[in-house]
Amino acid sequence: MSSMRRPTAPPKLYRWAYALTALLAATAAPSHAQTKPRPPRVEDQNAVTTVRAEDIGGRPEREITLERDVEIVKDQTRVKADTACYRQVEDEVEANGHVRIWRFGDYFTGDELKLNLDTGKGYMLQPTYRMELNHAQGKARRINFLNEDEALVLDGTYSTCQGPNPDWYLKSSTLNLDSGRDVGTAGKTIVYFKDVPILGTPAMSFSLSGARRSGWLPPMPGFGSKGAAELTVPYYVNIAPNRDLTLYPKLIPRRGIQLGASGRYIGETDAGLYGGETDIELLPHDKQTGGKRWNIKSNHSQDLARDWSFGWSLRAASDDNYPNDFAKTVSGSAERQLLRELRTDYRGSWWNLTARVQKYQVLQDPDSKTDPRLFVSRPYDRLPAVSYSAAQYDVGGFDWSFNSELTNFWHPTLVRGSRLVAAPQLSYPIIGPSFHITPKLMLNAAAYQLDAFKDAGGAQTPAQSLSRVVPTFSLDAGLVFERDAKLFGTATQTLEPRLFYVNTPYRDQSKLPHFDTDASSFNFAQLFSENRFIGSDRIGDANQVTAALVSRFLESSGAERLRLSIGQRFYFRDQRVQLDASNPVKDARSDQLLAAAGRISDTWTFESEVQYNNRDSKMVAASYGVHWQPGQKKVVNLSYHYVDTALKNLEVSSQWPLSQRWYGVGRVVYSQLSKKVIESLVGLEYNGDCWVFRMGAQRFVATAKNVSTPIFFQLELNGLSKLGVGNPLEAMKNSIPGYQRLNEGYGR
Repeated sequence: MSSMRRPTAPPKLYRWAYALTALLAATAAPSHAQTKPRPPRVEDQNAVTTVRAEDIGGRPEREITLERDVEIVKDQTRVKADTACYRQVEDEVEANGHVRIWRFGDYFTGDELKLNLDTGKGYMLQPTYRMELNHAQGKARRINFLNEDEALVLDGTYSTCQGPNPDWYLKSSTLNLDSGRDVGTAGKTIVYFKDVPILGTPAMSFSLSGARRSGWLPPMPGFGSKGAAELTVPYYVNIAPNRDLTLYPKLIPRRGIQLGASGRYIGETDAGLYGGETDIELLPHDKQTGGKRWNIKSNHSQDLARDWSFGWSLRAASDDNYPNDFAKTVSGSAERQLLRELRTDYRGSWWNLTARVQKYQVLQDPDSKTDPRLFVSRPYDRLPAVSYSAAQYDVGGFDWSFNSELTNFWHPTLVRGSRLVAAPQLSYPIIGPSFHITPKLMLNAAAYQLDAFKDAGGAQTPAQSLSRVVPTFSLDAGLVFERDAKLFGTATQTLEPRLFYVNTPYRDQSKLPHFDTDASSFNFAQLFSENRFIGSDRIGDANQVTAALVSRFLESSGAERLRLSIGQRFYFRDQRVQLDASNPVKDARSDQLLAAAGRISDTWTFESEVQYNNRDSKMVAASYGVHWQPGQKKVVNLSYHYVDTALKNLEVSSQWPLSQRWYGVGRVVYSQLSKKVIESLVGLEYNGDCWVFRMGAQRFVATAKNVSTPIFFQLELNGLSKLGVGNPLEAMKNSIPGYQRLNEGYGR
């Protein structure tokens, strides 16, 4: 083999060696794409064209014939063949016999090639191809190279599977592969799986990199919340990299045709960021109810200026039964207090001003008329609420804050009115290397202007003004001791005792309404709170101290290996302020809280928390959880949740390989009180490398007396589409902590 460069003087013909230098013409710019899977293909304009062969002949200035072990290279394009003819003026190659070509990483083989190295145009007969972008491959009767980015495959196949006999492939009369725009467009197409046709379409498009593309998605048969069959035909619109829209008609034979739209967007303006999502469903005429059924969910947040933002949250449905009839998830069926909120925030360096309007729609369980326990209370609307908060730290050693809110409360059946709250506080933290002491003074002042009100019994309450001022003093103190430790390979153990004292005098608040106030749940965070209520309508009287002890085991890196906690509150006087103002609490001490959490090993973790009543010597509430994750796509979760007389649930969930390619997934929630399974999920997954198959079923409580049992199966062809019933991937991710997708690199 020989290779030489063309001399600047008029050349002589050499039989065994010749080299040719040619300037690179400018390439056509790639089409604009909505996704950017890779940088544009750009040739070096100063690149040379080099030819090599065992036998070189012809006229050097016009046409060169090459035989035996031919190679032609120009920048990122390389051609190999048995024989070839290179035309210098046209910068064109014709090659025959075992032709192979590399173009920007893409690889083609065929019987015959004609290619213009300057424009990238040409064709290849009986080709096979492999693409660098997504390792896709295929074969065809002919490929027409339209430019450096785009190729038209005639009577060809396409697959992301590897090997000569791919598990799935599509066969199309015309297939346009445009790497610049990251899109494949096919004409009349049939999709084959295991050589069996499973889908036919007159046209289709898909992303070459797996990114989002506009077009029809495969039809999705499924089952509604009550087991009724339905068919969804979605159309995906990729408006921009930061905006998309999915439109779909859904055929529900028992009810009619439902129309739906789901839009998402994020972005940035000169003022800042914005983003949101809106989902709308409309059934113009329900055959079963005879009326219009609809549902809307919308969220938006946006920066109007550097320190000014606004947003909304909207939930609404046509009727109480909408979640029962159409929800396919546990969270969807349980959503019955639908909030509609519009808010705006303005922030300073140490203060924040918020204005909001909130209104609720309550969807009652259809069985609440016969079982009062199922009745969902309606929260007060805030029409509007304006709040101001400010705080500064270490001002001469002091920390101070001030919170206030003016709210107008409205309810269709309860007393209405406005409330102004002001709550300043001042503290002086004293912090040392192994201790902290923080005394704090607080004041909570509230003024009410209540409207005249007539209750359900006809009793009239006149308009009135009420007020309340409650001071609070608290003292928080703690120590930190350390010692060397060797438990579980740890390096340090800490012992952290903490005392938290609160003194709040009694103020009669029985005449005040409770617009937004409820008793706080009892947990470790609440142990170190000055007020035992959530909201501003009740400030609990207190003369109490909380004692807690925490011990942590730390590794040499500082990572926490184990944490043990115990805490209890001791009362020095009765708690007279209650929500119903009827019975003061006379306990001398609270229930005891114990918690433990940590990492037993690199694969085992656990957490637990117990609320224990010493007076009655019984457990009031408990939660235990153990998680084992020994490797990729291997996880087992076991948990138990207990609340005295209300909840005794055992939960098991797992993702586990059953063989080299089969994976099992499952979740069971069993109620010991009702002696039945209240939620379950069982499924199988198969990883075929270039495809994944999922199947299973889920069961959950939709209403007090009804359950939903959606069934799903799905065949996901990597880089092409998902075919099947329902959305098993979402169900598995939401139900199994630690679940990992089998084909992480595909789909969105």
